[in-house]
Amino acid sequence: MTTQSITSITDGQRKQYLRFVEDAAEKALKEVGLDKDGIQKLIENGDEFQSRIMTGIRDLSVSNQFADEEVQSSYAYPKGYKVKGITEQTNVLRQLFPGIGFADEKLADQPLPPNAEGWFAIPKWEKFAPTYGEAVEKVLAMIGSKRKFYNYRDGQLGAEYLRQHARTAKMFQKLGDEQKDHDILVVPAQFGLRHRGRSVRRAREVFVANEFGLGAFAIGIMILTHPEREVQWEQLHVDCAGDEFSPGADGDFSHAPIFNFNDGKVKFYAYWYDDAYGYYGSASAFVSQ
Repeated sequence: MTTQSITSITDGQRKQYLRFVEDAAEKALKEVGLDKDGIQKLIENGDEFQSRIMTGIRDLSVSNQFADEEVQSSYAYPKGYKVKGITEQTNVLRQLFPGIGFADEKLADQPLPPNAEGWFAIPKWEKFAPTYGEAVEKVLAMIGSKRKFYNYRDGQLGAEYLRQHARTAKMFQKLGDEQKDHDILVVPAQFGLRHRGRSVRRAREVFVANEFGLGAFAIGIMILTHPEREVQWEQLHVDCAGDEFSPGADGDFSHAPIFNFNDGKVKFYAYWYDDAYGYYGSASAFVSQ
């Protein structure tokens, strides 16, 4: 366990964890029926006993599922990209989408949670359209009005094709409840580097407890406020781990949207969620714990 993960544990989590361990030990004494000789043997094999406990904790807390869906990657963000101040971002959004409203910009004065790169301004998609797919269409159309853009999934953004991942919808609901009086949410996030080289499915598997994937709407907004993020082919591109895509509109949501830059254009597409590429990484955000 890293120093960062230890320091991020709350007092309440530590107490609950220790209580679980103590309760399990008491339960084992009763159910296994250890006698004096049995407990003495356990004490004499204390190192192995502790090792097995640590293995069990590690197996439950760090998932190895889909571990083969990772590749080495040295791809990074373009040199001209950096996270802008929250006021600059919200000003851009109000210019692009008049009437969108405001954000609680003071939230960006707080320390970033672990693993986040910066504070991003992301409107509530419900302020754009009655359905998620329609809101995504409006964001993609705006990208297309500002720069060369190609949508490989044009006409395939209805609910039978595209939906938010359940975890992402739940986390955005939490953020929306916490910032309920504002149209634009202030969200701590990272733009893909943390999960570069991982398939979308693997990234979802290793998300920490307060982390969730960002989808096409949020990432499209982030590209509008940070156009420097997608400017060349030889760079890290973005997987939309917060969305699920069904290419056949048949209930098989085994793809996830992506954004990349190729042939002088920003492009929007969807690939299998179990494919791992070194030049892609899932963008994600975080909620308070």
